[in-house]
Amino acid sequence: MDNFKTIIEILGEPYFQSQDVLLYNQDSLNALSKLEGHINFDLTVTSPPYNIGKEYEKVKPLQEYIEWSQEWMSKIYNVTKNNGSFWLNVGYVPIKNKGKAVPLSYLLWDKNDFYFIQEIVWHYGAGVAARKSLSPRNEKVLWFVKNNSNYTFNLDSIRDPNVKYPNQKKNGKLKVNPLGKNPSDVWNIPKVTSGRNRHSAERVNHPAQSPIELFKRIILAGSNPEDLILDPFVGSGTSCVAAKSTNRKSVGFDTNSDYLDMAIKRLHEEHVVQQALFNF
Repeated sequence: MDNFKTIIEILGEPYFQSQDVLLYNQDSLNALSKLEGHINFDLTVTSPPYNIGKEYEKVKPLQEYIEWSQEWMSKIYNVTKNNGSFWLNVGYVPIKNKGKAVPLSYLLWDKNDFYFIQEIVWHYGAGVAARKSLSPRNEKVLWFVKNNSNYTFNLDSIRDPNVKYPNQKKNGKLKVNPLGKNPSDVWNIPKVTSGRNRHSAERVNHPAQSPIELFKRIILAGSNPEDLILDPFVGSGTSCVAAKSTNRKSVGFDTNSDYLDMAIKRLHEEHVVQQALFNF
């Protein structure tokens, strides 16, 4: 049975539906609990609330936040295919009497049943200046898989073509991959900025918008065309836009309908762009 049809039969009519996207105005914990045992996703990519007081979150006591994270991550594990993966983008949180900016990766990396492959450092280049500490310029992406001996990873899809010596040979054979070099575990991808002189073209009115390029690289690396992608905290829809642009299907959950409306608008714009490229 078609995955979308199964999801709709279980969860009811979505907030938005297209040929390759389902969006639900639902709490992800409740929705995923219903989907357990009925649907499996190839990849989950998400950036959840960081528990730092953004407009879309209510700050929880730290232990409660960790337990909540553990609960929703366990649901992700249960709806992931055996060769699937989970990519988690997290930032920093202050801990009273302990630290000013403690990486959430330190607190969450071992709070699920996935196998941890590695941490990617997302270096985003621009940010708030600091006077009593170094200016923050990175977040982390934690890469987990369900089966450490059998998981999808498409290195060739994300190779860096900027090779310093692309034609270097040894014994008459190329020493480097003609598609490019391994991009390593530090990714230089600009963040989505606002402001008069540095407004990103993809910027919408969301307080914590992720760049399409970040999620697109994750989706290309961790899934294949036509695969099913999940984002349990879809926000303004970056993951779904990235999935659509790479010929994947996606499902997103969010409790804020205003953010889902932003996602729908962005998906429509992406559709227009793809149609224009197709007709070119």
